[in-house]
Amino acid sequence: MKVQIDMGAAAGGDTAGLDLEELLATRLLVQGNSGSGKSHLLRRLLEQSAPWVQQVVVDPEGDFVTLADRFGHVVVDAQRAEPELTRIAGRIRQHRVSVILNLEGLDVEQQMRAAAAFLGGLFDADRDHWYPVLVVVDEAQLFAPAAAGDVSDDARKLSLGAMTNLMCRGRKRGLAGVIATQRLAKLAKNVAAEASNFLMGRTFLDIDMARAADLLGMDRRQSEMFRDLARGHFVALGPALSRRPLPVTIGAVETSARSTSPKLTPLPEAPVDARDLIFTPGPEEAAAPLRRPPPPPPMPTAEIMAQLARSRTPALEPAPTEPQAPVDEAAREAGIDRALREILDDRDGAFRSDAVLYQDFLVRCRIRRVPGEALSLSAFRRRLAVARAGVRDEHAGSDRWQTALGLSESLPDDLQGVFLLVARAAVAHEPCPSDAALARAYGTHSPRRARRLLAYFEERGLVVLRNDLRGHRIAAFPDLDCETAAGDADAPESWQAAE
Repeated sequence: MKVQIDMGAAAGGDTAGLDLEELLATRLLVQGNSGSGKSHLLRRLLEQSAPWVQQVVVDPEGDFVTLADRFGHVVVDAQRAEPELTRIAGRIRQHRVSVILNLEGLDVEQQMRAAAAFLGGLFDADRDHWYPVLVVVDEAQLFAPAAAGDVSDDARKLSLGAMTNLMCRGRKRGLAGVIATQRLAKLAKNVAAEASNFLMGRTFLDIDMARAADLLGMDRRQSEMFRDLARGHFVALGPALSRRPLPVTIGAVETSARSTSPKLTPLPEAPVDARDLIFTPGPEEAAAPLRRPPPPPPMPTAEIMAQLARSRTPALEPAPTEPQAPVDEAAREAGIDRALREILDDRDGAFRSDAVLYQDFLVRCRIRRVPGEALSLSAFRRRLAVARAGVRDEHAGSDRWQTALGLSESLPDDLQGVFLLVARAAVAHEPCPSDAALARAYGTHSPRRARRLLAYFEERGLVVLRNDLRGHRIAAFPDLDCETAAGDADAPESWQAAE
């Protein structure tokens, strides 16, 4: 079924049509600086296509909730637990309900986590529920940033992974991504590159104008036109819009956003007692409640598990009169070591994120009923880095190895495993690990990145690298007074499970 959406007026007075069926197969990217009319464009698209296709809107500012009254969208408040949002998303696909995920009131990191959980639920729906869905993400640069910002790496990876799945792999699952961003330079390239349809609005920065012109196949000299576009005017290109760059003017909408552009209004005449009006609280202010404090930060998983372990006794049962038996530290350490060895036995485990491995570790500890509180994420990263180094018992208690452990604490968490792997080889006077072995320890397939890590250690003064007469690499540790044997940096990877 071919459905043509009326987006407004094209050049020459013709109707600017958008092929909805083609859009569902090719995706859309909207770009324009603040005030260029992106939200107005998205609202026009949603209103015109509402009778024809299920819609899901990821709304960071709560601007699109007004669609609910006119078109029957269900507003989903994102101030819920992430697993609950994932389950809600699965039911949305099952029952084919158009919804708006309202992220208003959450900070940036909480918005990223909530959006990742929600988009993940849409993506992981059962195959029987892969109906066509138009997934609109406003301010997409928040959820798929091109570079790390002030949020944690874990939140950024979750959000970026969900957006990548939406744009790269969502088509076969019926998910058609429509993303809008203020700046192309702030949007991850692998997310933007998957769109085949483009609507480019007013842009002022040279780097954004150049990327917009490049995406539209225009000459760089023609990119200056993006500075002159008026509000609500865009240049369209793509199989669902036009085969050549086409100026379009977005038409009117039936609903309006809760937030509007500022309008100039005349100032009131200043009263004589203006100071008293400002500094003296009114009677209604005294009875008004204080400002609600910000929500507390998310509780770490380890602390939640510890609280659950402490509250396992039902409230109706009498409290135990005898003191609990002390935790068997030997059994606890043995259980933790066994869980770590099982993780290292997985050939693909080195290439998974620490957050994924940590969840796997917690599950394994619960299965084996490891006594005591679970390790925190930072402690787990430290234990995993030491376990990956694979130091033997005869060297584990040596002064050199203890010094190496102390030196590694000055490095970032993701680099400690690589450093300890080379340090273990030096303490045992074994050949220097190859680039492939160092890349596995870092969780990458790139030997070049492994060589950069060694160069970073050398810049920090922790390692001195040299080559023997055959060109094999030797890593010397001045603080440990030892060095590795000569090792071939280009040797192929020889992986084996942890013993």
